[in-house]
Amino acid sequence: MKNRIMKGFIEEIRDKGMKFSMDDLAKRLGISKRTLYEHFSSKVEILETIIQQSFDEGDEKTQQILADNSLSLIDKIKGVMMVLPTHYEFYDLRILEQMKRYYPEQYAQVEASLSEDWQTLRVLLEQAIREGLIVNMDVTLMLKVIVDALNSTLDQRFYMKNQITVSEALSAIVDVLLFGLVLADKR
Repeated sequence: MKNRIMKGFIEEIRDKGMKFSMDDLAKRLGISKRTLYEHFSSKVEILETIIQQSFDEGDEKTQQILADNSLSLIDKIKGVMMVLPTHYEFYDLRILEQMKRYYPEQYAQVEASLSEDWQTLRVLLEQAIREGLIVNMDVTLMLKVIVDALNSTLDQRFYMKNQITVSEALSAIVDVLLFGLVLADKR
């Protein structure tokens, strides 16, 4: 039931933004408000649970990639860059802007978690530079370019309008960042 409530919560946000009531959510799910409150004490608790679950599962996926000895260092870099939050549809510019306005504490959690996540990528990039696998340039600048490019997936309306899934977009962005636009045999 908790997962169903969280899914309904995300659907409400996508349809109405952050300004909906627990009544709206209960109606969407076809359950009573009492049932909602048996599982979550408030909208804030649902929001915090979604945020925490997203980042916990993202961290777990990242750790699985790092622990996979069959992957090359470049494959690990690519894998870490492509980890999508579990509820990635929740991470949309419009929704994040509303969260910043109406739920600043929870928005701060999202921002903090997003910045912490890039530390793992930094370590992998530094290792790849040391091993001569990627160009030797300022890692902070490299991360800025990567993060900005990957964050373009937060503009989900652009991707929906152009019939590109977020995971397809993420894969293409990562390929361009890692391998460039020029075909290998044309370099």
